[in-house]
Amino acid sequence: MAVPATQLKQVLHQAASPVRFERVTKRFGTVMAVDDVTLKVPAGNLVTLLGPSGCGKTTALRMIAGLEWPTEGRVYIGDEDVTPLPAANRSVTMVFQAYALFPHLTVFENIAYGLRVMRRPHEEIRHRVGEAMSLVGLPGLERRAPAQLSGGQQQRVALARALVMQPKVLLFDEPLSNLDAKLRKRVRADIRMLQQDLGITSIYVTHDQSEALAISDIVVVMNQGRIEQIGTPTDLYRRPASRFVADFIGEANLLPAVVEDGTVRVGSYRFPYRQPGVATGAATLMVRPESVQVGVGGEGLPGRVQTAFFMGTYADYLIETEAGEVSVADPRSVDGIYPMGTEVRLLFSPTALYLLPPGA
Repeated sequence: MAVPATQLKQVLHQAASPVRFERVTKRFGTVMAVDDVTLKVPAGNLVTLLGPSGCGKTTALRMIAGLEWPTEGRVYIGDEDVTPLPAANRSVTMVFQAYALFPHLTVFENIAYGLRVMRRPHEEIRHRVGEAMSLVGLPGLERRAPAQLSGGQQQRVALARALVMQPKVLLFDEPLSNLDAKLRKRVRADIRMLQQDLGITSIYVTHDQSEALAISDIVVVMNQGRIEQIGTPTDLYRRPASRFVADFIGEANLLPAVVEDGTVRVGSYRFPYRQPGVATGAATLMVRPESVQVGVGGEGLPGRVQTAFFMGTYADYLIETEAGEVSVADPRSVDGIYPMGTEVRLLFSPTALYLLPPGA
């Protein structure tokens, strides 16, 4: 998505503001939706709230938008405490899951709707809508109805409608869930490229791990109303703080292990591995499926192939071992997959392992 230099682009870049939660709690009756959350979102970053359904991520987003109010704690945008302010006074806009476009209005009028409510001059509306449409790659579609657009184009209209209001913070609530897989990949790339070019503070809610890893500067993993871990996509994938994060961010084998003086033992397989801050004794080793190699004979963790599937660029195995089931995505096996029942040996790549903190 090519982003031209425009006045709107400059305004959005200058308006970008940090967001801060200070010990925010939200209860719905006896249900604890958000539990004592403190969070800082730097200005100009795209931060994703990631977690399973019911973890509190959407409630947190709605409290930033002013659609819900905290039971306890404060919400800040920039240096302003916006906790008591209604949604209309927060300089925040949201792109919704279902787009929320008006079917009886043209693309132009959908994007202009908020400006008309604010009674902005006609010429200003025309200019700002034109800039917003150019930013999202929709010039020439002003007179179309939403029903005449593809899903991706409808999503861009929703994005333009949010940007035209010149917000300090842009919110996304599961914005790609209505798109098919191929289009979802394209639109998320467009959103990320546009956000980086505009430098607008963006907070994005999803339950899709791959989506979060692909677009985020920072990912906030939530579970049961609390924050499990905050970090870059690389940190979360390679160095998860808990079993929940390891298992939720991608796929992970969590195997019982013993740390012994510069080595790690899993079942009868011992290999050199050091990780600062890990004491000797029992531990849990996280092994990503793509860091396991499958072979016959030699060293490694002995196992037996339970299932084997050709996946195009790799072979997908489930292998029973003395340490438990191990999921493997081995790109070396595409020319000759080991059939079910084959006795194999598994080797772990030391560069893609991680010992979870005790009690995690």
